[in-house]
Amino acid sequence: MKICRQITITPKVVINNGIEMHCHGLNDIYRKLINDYPKFFKMDNLCKLGFIGAELLLKDYSPADKENGAIIMFNHSGSLNTDRNYQLTLADDNYFPSPSLFVYTLPNIVTGEIAIRHKIYGETSFYIMDTENNDEMQSIIESTFLTSHPDFILTGWVEYENENDYIANLKIITDK
Repeated sequence: MKICRQITITPKVVINNGIEMHCHGLNDIYRKLINDYPKFFKMDNLCKLGFIGAELLLKDYSPADKENGAIIMFNHSGSLNTDRNYQLTLADDNYFPSPSLFVYTLPNIVTGEIAIRHKIYGETSFYIMDTENNDEMQSIIESTFLTSHPDFILTGWVEYENENDYIANLKIITDK
């Protein structure tokens, strides 16, 4: 397998294919580097994190090149940050559950948002693991290449704890 592109995003830095950029927070990264998808501001933070990584990795791919792609992401906590925020809307005395938060209480929404935005029609999966286990992740990726035959896989670890603690280590890989 070949890594075609890779990106790391943390609260302090974005490293996109070896080029380091300093940004302060997900909204700042979006405004400075993307800024053309108004739905971004409706997303939860896990989705924003994965979305930014995908935008920067896929920006030079043509629509035709993206169609037969796949998206496989991993993390430890699923959508726990958003789940906690959603729980607060239930605990309020007014008891008004937030529909805008509810939709993001599933971590696979991030892969769906990316697939919709980029018209990627291949497999989309989100796996929750105890730890970032590279061997297990590699096994899942290899299996996807064997069974689904995508042209590429956008994959990696996307974890959002809070505004001071998040990381996306994403890459685009091919089996060629």
